Amino acid sequence: MINFLSTYKGTLLESFIPAGWDMARIDACCLNGVDDALTRQAHWHPDFAPIACDSVEDFNMMMGHEIAMEIRRTGEEGLKLAMIAPVGPMGMYRWAVFFLKEWNISCAHVYCFTMDEWSDGEGNTLEASNPGSFEYAMTNAFFNKLGELTVPPAQRNFATKENLPTYAEKIAALKKDGAKLITIFGIGRCFHIAFWEPQYAAEYASVEEWKAQTHRIAAKLHPLTIEQNAITSFQSRTTLVACTANTIGPGLFLQSDRIIGGADGYMGRGMQWQGLSLGVTLRYKPDPWVTSSFMPTLPGRLFFLKELAGPLLPDVN
Repeated sequence: MINFLSTYKGTLLESFIPAGWDMARIDACCLNGVDDALTRQAHWHPDFAPIACDSVEDFNMMMGHEIAMEIRRTGEEGLKLAMIAPVGPMGMYRWAVFFLKEWNISCAHVYCFTMDEWSDGEGNTLEASNPGSFEYAMTNAFFNKLGELTVPPAQRNFATKENLPTYAEKIAALKKDGAKLITIFGIGRCFHIAFWEPQYAAEYASVEEWKAQTHRIAAKLHPLTIEQNAITSFQSRTTLVACTANTIGPGLFLQSDRIIGGADGYMGRGMQWQGLSLGVTLRYKPDPWVTSSFMPTLPGRLFFLKELAGPLLPDVN
């Protein structure tokens, strides 16, 4: 058969693909439809479940409702909520705002930790007023739209060079005070969570050491991540994408009491970029070279568009 597995040896792809990826094992994770995606795996947490969505509108609404319900539940129980939040996917924030306003639920008890941010090689980040920054996106898509119900400014954390190293201590203090920690996330093309990239696995002597890492300043991003973001966030303009970023690590998101994940990378006309990422996340089993493979071991839900479940075959239409 003529395919990637039979031809990549000796090509530029041999050094491009992370050393710890088993490409045959990755290929075996490709899904053959929604029923395949929903088939429970032995390594999943008993309270983890993938949720299939018929459309991007359903996806945004259902994921937004899940976020709003976590905020509502903790508020009604008198608990603080530490919320690790992504900038991508984003459509769910509009619905989270809608439900919170409809229910008149205040976010006064919420402490938000934006999981990552573009940075230069020293960890310096974009100005908050820059439309390309994650701080700008979170502020305008979520905080500002909540009005008087919003997360108090003093309880909003962004992944700056100075503030990111304080996340672990702040979250630990909140959890000690009885707070619940949730992580909202998307899945990268190279199976990252936040910007915790596959190649970082080579730097640690054990899985436990890898799991203990709370953050990284000026993290060097994998080329697949650069191109993913060029396509999804920068209208294909690769030159606008930073090659480094500040990011949380598994030492934070693997502490989560609950997770809310989303995979919405279907682009229409038979094109998508996230089907393989979804299948590998669900099927690969925990491996530091595949960061997202740990997420099904935690309680929570992973919402996904049905088209991503495959079958992942050539489009002949």
